[in-house]
Amino acid sequence: MPALDKAKVYRDFGRAVNMAPAELEEWLESEESRKVGWKADGRSESIGHASGRRIVDLLRTQKADLTDDDYAHMRKVAGYVARHSAQRPENIVTSRWRYSLMNWGHDPLKE
Repeated sequence: MPALDKAKVYRDFGRAVNMAPAELEEWLESEESRKVGWKADGRSESIGHASGRRIVDLLRTQKADLTDDDYAHMRKVAGYVARHSAQRPENIVTSRWRYSLMNWGHDPLKE
């Protein structure tokens, strides 16, 4: 993997994630949050839900303490939000599309 431009990744992540840590934590506890997303290899938790828990940790980590692995995940989050946002459905308020994005820390109703 080529070297990450950490400043760009940090900026992109900051733009993509528009939910506060406590707000995201509360969302991840909801039934709607647990119902959406792809579950790999028979796991009970979706990829996005697990990512949401990691995003909460990243948001609470000082920038100086972020690791290369953290930056790689932040880049993954920004990419997912960008790709998924482009698939906007007619009804966004109660859509699985919105709920999936919210698992990744992005609430499209805040745009």
